[in-house]
Amino acid sequence: MQLNHEWLMQQGKDAVLLRAVDTAFQTLLPERIGVAVSGGGDSVALLHLVARWCVQTGHPVVAVTVDHGLRPESRSEADGVARLCRNLDIEHDVLDWDAPEGSGNLPAAARDGRYALMADWAKERGIGGIVLGHTIDDSAENFLIRLGRAAGVDGLAQMESLFTRNGVSWLRPLWQQSRADLRRYLHRQGVAWVEDPSNDDPRYRRTKARQILPDLADLGITADSINHSAHALRQAQKALSHYTRREAETHVCQEGGDLVFAEVITPPIPADIERRMLMGALQWISSAPYPPRKMRSGVLANEMLDQQRKTVFGCLVMRRKGRFRITREYNAVKDLRGPTDAVWDNRWRLVGPHAPDLEVRALGESVSILPDWRKTGLPRPTLMSSPAIWRDETLVAAPLAGYNSDWTAQIVADFASFLLSH
Repeated sequence: MQLNHEWLMQQGKDAVLLRAVDTAFQTLLPERIGVAVSGGGDSVALLHLVARWCVQTGHPVVAVTVDHGLRPESRSEADGVARLCRNLDIEHDVLDWDAPEGSGNLPAAARDGRYALMADWAKERGIGGIVLGHTIDDSAENFLIRLGRAAGVDGLAQMESLFTRNGVSWLRPLWQQSRADLRRYLHRQGVAWVEDPSNDDPRYRRTKARQILPDLADLGITADSINHSAHALRQAQKALSHYTRREAETHVCQEGGDLVFAEVITPPIPADIERRMLMGALQWISSAPYPPRKMRSGVLANEMLDQQRKTVFGCLVMRRKGRFRITREYNAVKDLRGPTDAVWDNRWRLVGPHAPDLEVRALGESVSILPDWRKTGLPRPTLMSSPAIWRDETLVAAPLAGYNSDWTAQIVADFASFLLSH
């Protein structure tokens, strides 16, 4: 705890909220903290609370607003946050997000875009964690939305108060506080905020969930009761993840960047554990931020009864001699390129004599010109999707194919570590 206890006890109705901010990072308090502020009531309340905490603790805090440009008012709202930050003596930056062409699910695209922009901003500014203004109401609305999508344990589980995304730590200090409590706080402090009109737009599921939640109170279904159920599901999810890791240690073998496991696991393991193990494998190999949705247990065995190969979720699944091998699909990475000193495909780090005129690309069909690639023991599709070092169109090195020992390719986080962090 950073706040003086005696001072905190003198803050009356504000004490609970201030303590929530004070204890959010627990023992992981970074040197600098970022606070995401949209201009809405939840994030403005968080900003004001963090500013008071900053005055008492002297801890550096920087605010950030993403101007999504989806409404004409968005820039003036960002300017309003900037004025509030100046009044609170808090540094503030505005980031611009451009909606990608053809983005079908615009709210989801905007959310992912905000996270990516803020993560890059935090890394550039030396910020070790960003706090978000999500409340218990957000958790309840998420639950109802996901229930409508027939989500399972993972989808219905309580949102994490501390999580990692895009290489940055994110925290929700107010995840157990209500939206109404934050509005009452702002009224006590005489602080204004703006309401996003999209919150009342019936085209969005969140609006519908927000509107229907009060009508469920007669059944005893409230934000608090949903939160209790979501918490129980989160505990169940953690237990399932624990046993998935244990079974993966026994049944999954990592070979290069591939994962190999038996077509029929003996002795049998629970179907949901097997499903989780498979989803984790696909997510790890594809470098996707989320696992595939609604994947049934035994899906590969069922769908590959008469197939030796199948592409799924950016991966290639090969079946041979009673085993499944999951590798990266070449078509998913054939156009992926970058500098040799940067992580490639979110998985591979190249070690060797870096130079500005070199780049990393998939090896592709050039595996055919390497006479010793078979000695590696890795299948041709695995090597085709593996990282190689190029100078223009000249192949310089292909570490997994055993070409040019000056270079090596290392997995950033192996499968076991990935399962631990997810």
